This record gives sequence, structure tokens and C-alpha cells, in this order.
Amino acid sequence: MADIKKYEITEPYLNLNCGLGEAPFWEKSRDSLRFVDIVNRKLHTINLSKGPTSHQQFDLDFSIATTADIEGNDEEFIFGGKWGYGIMNRDTGKVRWIKEMWSDAERQDDGGGKPGVGKNREERMRSNDGAVDSKGRYWVGTMNDDALVGSNFTDEGVLFRLDSDLSLHRPIEGVTIPNGTSWSLDNKTMYFTDSPSGTITSYPYNPETGEISISEGMPFFKVEQGVPDGHCQDEEGCLWVANHGAGKVWRVNPQGEIIAQIDLPTRCVTCPAFCGTELFITSMKEVDPDTYPESTKYQGALFKVDVGVRGSPLNRFKMSTKA
Repeated sequence: MADIKKYEITEPYLNLNCGLGEAPFWEKSRDSLRFVDIVNRKLHTINLSKGPTSHQQFDLDFSIATTADIEGNDEEFIFGGKWGYGIMNRDTGKVRWIKEMWSDAERQDDGGGKPGVGKNREERMRSNDGAVDSKGRYWVGTMNDDALVGSNFTDEGVLFRLDSDLSLHRPIEGVTIPNGTSWSLDNKTMYFTDSPSGTITSYPYNPETGEISISEGMPFFKVEQGVPDGHCQDEEGCLWVANHGAGKVWRVNPQGEIIAQIDLPTRCVTCPAFCGTELFITSMKEVDPDTYPESTKYQGALFKVDVGVRGSPLNRFKMSTKA
């Protein structure tokens, strides 16, 4: 067992009380951080050189769950939202949708008789986590919209892949709560999390075609307490994994061993992201406040800690078709 380096965060960087803070993303060219509140349908931005007082927010008519930069386009970013993929202007918040996720038949179904679900598939689903691979494809996972089904999640989620020509693919189906997605530094392995399984799974990956060898998937990292949520990768190939329900972020080396641990003052941490050597971590509302009242003080806050290592450079979505 590797020695575990310990970090402790006792107070938030910004206490916003997000319902479901997610998807922190470093806009390196602007030295700003953007992240979302899925439940309250907000996009947050912070100028990191100015600090928390620079916080701004956009109020949205729909949920956004994941964002990515676009190659050759510094005015806008792409996102995975309630109904599909869209593009938003960084300064004005103007949105245009570029790809719907669901077919006509899926917009007409009735939930297939599954308990706790209703409406058509487009309405009862939403995007969750996502990431861009080395060839500029944008992967976005979908799940049941908790605003409609509560905690009655089914396994009808899909991990989508949007290619540069805006063709849409479904590499993984039968997903419940899709989360952290990334690739090894040599791009030969894809890491993907379906949180209720408690496991990050590694798959052989072909970066030229975007194909995953599903049948060869292997458990990479198993969580015993809480569940794995979002993760990010550092320049040494280690994953920093949010441990939802245990108030921790773990640094996991390429062998699947925990080599560092960050303790936070709230249990429901959701996703980390690098800004230089600083790790920013989002969180959500405490899911069991009666049992863990101490966790509610900083629920939904944004946290920061310097971990002394830089993140792996983020890929940009490459769009070859005008949208």
C-alpha cells in the first residue's frame, strides 16, 4: 500500500449553497473558473485573479451538467444540457442547441412501465458528467432527471459521443448515474464511472476511432464508503476522485492505489478540477441532513486546495461542421 499524503479543507472558497454543484472547468485563457448548479439551473463563473468577489452567475431555463471549450472559438463553449448538446456565449449567455440526444420514438414513450418514471424519455432524462477525448470528441453521460423521478433511478442512461461532424453515437448504454470520464496519458485506456456500482471501470480504447472494448472492461478503482463521483487527471496520470457521501477526494495512481486524500467539511462532494496546481471541488446539498447535520453548514459550497501538481491539459471539442 502506498503512503497516503493528507490534506484538509476546513472552510469553503465560496459558499453558494448549490443544490447540485458540478462540472468545475478552468478557462485557462481567461484564468477563470466556470461550474454549474444542475438543480437550480445556474452557470457560475469566477475570475481567479480577482477571487470570490468576482463571482457572477447566469440563470438558465434548463439544466446544464457539463461543459467544454471549443477549438478555435474563444467566445463560446459547448455543453451537455437537459435535452442534448448546445453552445453558449461566454459573455451574453445566449444559447443555441446543436444536437438533440433522443429519437422521435423516445420522445413518445411512456417509461416502459418502469417504477418511478413517467413522461417520455427526453423529459425524464438529463445530462450529467462529460469530457472531451484527444481527438476532440465530446462524451456526455445521461441519467434520470432527479427533479422528476426523485431517487428512483433506472439504468436507462446512455453515455453519448458527439463527433466533430456532429454525428451522435451511443458507446455505452444501461447506465444509472454516469460520472467521471477520462483517458490515460497514452490514450489507450478510458476510465468511466457509473456511481451506484461504486467502481471506476477501465476499458481498452482506440483514440483513432473512438471505440471502446466494452467486453474487456475491468474494475480500476473500487470505493468502499460512499460512491465515486466526478474525477479529473493530473499531469502524472493520477486521478483525483470525488468520494460522494464520505467528504473526501482521493488521488489514485495508475495502479489503482490511493496515494493522497483530501478531507472536506461536507459529505456530498461532487467533482474536482485543476486550475494550475490548485484543485477546485464542487459539492451539493446534503442528502441526509437528519443523520449528518454537521455536513449542512457548507453544503453546496466550492472548495480549493493547492496540491502541488498540475492537471493534465484539457482537450477542446473539434467541430468540423458549422452549427
